[in-house]
Amino acid sequence: MSDLTVRALGADEARLFHTLRDPGLVGRVITGVDYRTVAEGGDYRPEWTWVAERDGEVVARAAWWGGPDDTEPMLLNWFDFADGEDEAGAELLRRAAHRTEYELILPAGWREQPDVRAAGEARIAAAQAAGMRLLVERFRYHWTPECGLPERPGRLEFRPEPDDDVIFEILRRVHSVTLDAHALHAIAQGGPDAAAQEELDFFRWWPSPREWWQVAYTPDGEVVGLQIPARNTAGPIVGFIGVVPEQRGHGYAYDLLVECTHFQAERGAQFIAGATDQGNFPMAKHFARANHPIVQERVHLV
Repeated sequence: MSDLTVRALGADEARLFHTLRDPGLVGRVITGVDYRTVAEGGDYRPEWTWVAERDGEVVARAAWWGGPDDTEPMLLNWFDFADGEDEAGAELLRRAAHRTEYELILPAGWREQPDVRAAGEARIAAAQAAGMRLLVERFRYHWTPECGLPERPGRLEFRPEPDDDVIFEILRRVHSVTLDAHALHAIAQGGPDAAAQEELDFFRWWPSPREWWQVAYTPDGEVVGLQIPARNTAGPIVGFIGVVPEQRGHGYAYDLLVECTHFQAERGAQFIAGATDQGNFPMAKHFARANHPIVQERVHLV
C-alpha cells in the first residue's frame, strides 16, 4: 500500500473535504449541518481541518470545531474514512496537531441498526487505536412547543445570582458528589476547584446573557442548586442543572429542569436542546417526565 500523507487543508482547499463520500449514517452530517468553512458561511476552519491522502486521494478526514471567537478548537466532531482505511483514520488522528475531545454524533438507538452500528463502531475503534479512550455516552434531547410545557412544581424559589464566587462555590458543592463523567474527568485532572472553574469558564463562553443564571432556594432560604438556561452557537439549551448533595433525594433536579424549560419558552424558544450521561438514570428520568424527547446519542472520547 502506498504511503500516506497527512496534512491540514490550505485556505483555498475546502473542496478537497467533499471528495470523500459520506453515506450520512453517523456524525455531524445527521444533524443537517454540512462541512462549510467560515469564509463560506459555515463554522469550520481549513487550518483546523486535516486530511489523509493516498496517491492524491483523500482517504480520511477530520474537522475540529470551535466558536467564532476561539483561537483553538474545542472538540473534534467530524471524523470519517473510506472503506478499508480504518488505520489511515487512526494515523490521521495521531499526526494531527490538535488534541481535543471527540464527540461522535449518532441517531437514537444506533446499535439496533446494523449499518449505523458498524459505522459508529468503526470510528470509535479508529479513535481508540489513535490513543483515545471512551469517556461517556450521552443522550441528546430536543424539546419543542409541541412537546408541551410541564407544570411548575412550585416548591422552589429562583433568583438571579450576579456573584461568580457564589456560582463557583455551588459548582464545587455540586461536583463534590457527581455522576457526571466530564466533571469526574476534570476533577481527576485538576481537582475540584479546577473542575468548578472549567464549568464556570464554559458558562461564560456562551453568548447568552449572564443575567440568566439562577440559584434555586427552598422556601426557608436554603440553597438547592443551579439552573442555567443558555444559548450556544446553535440556539437555546439546558445549560446546566445541578443540585447540591445535601438537597438530593427530593427530585429537585426535575424542578430545575422545568424552570429552565419555562424560562426559555417564555423568551420565545422554538426548541431547547439538552443532554445527560446515559448512566445518570435520575436525570434521564427527569428529562422524560418534563417532555424532553431523546433525538440522538453522543459518544465522547478523550
